[in-house]
Amino acid sequence: MLRGVMAVLGLVLLAGCAGEVAPTVETPSMYASMAREGAKVDSIAAATMISQYRQNNGLGPVVVDPALTQLAEDQSSNMARRNKLDHDAKAPLAQRLNAASYPASVAVENVSAGYHTLAEAFSGWRDSPPHRANMLKSGVTRLGIAAVYAPNTKYKVFWTLILASTEPPR
Repeated sequence: MLRGVMAVLGLVLLAGCAGEVAPTVETPSMYASMAREGAKVDSIAAATMISQYRQNNGLGPVVVDPALTQLAEDQSSNMARRNKLDHDAKAPLAQRLNAASYPASVAVENVSAGYHTLAEAFSGWRDSPPHRANMLKSGVTRLGIAAVYAPNTKYKVFWTLILASTEPPR
């Protein structure tokens, strides 16, 4: 009889466990794939990541600037349309800033292609001396970042990061 009670109790406990749903774990935005329609870079995560990197190197933080984000989106779209990684896909950065009436006192740009996540793009830029120098540019305080998915191209994802300041040079 004790065995029967224990068996029933065991089944009740197992039945209770079967009803539980395991919690879902959300992928951090820096690992979200941009190689899909409608994907958008988490610009706040990008600003946080780049600001921490700059802080680790004795520099100040950067904040997201919507105007620079639009310029980055336009640059990535132009590269995607041309299926070509090119700083001058439409025009050089200084001309694009002037055309948008953006009052940059200093501005630098990283472009890349083929990275599917923000973490990959950041790592690629960090490991490339010229791109690293741009992320560590003294005096920049703002950023715009974009990734554009183009499935019928060689690279699939085209990235642009613009770092700038509107403050007068010191």
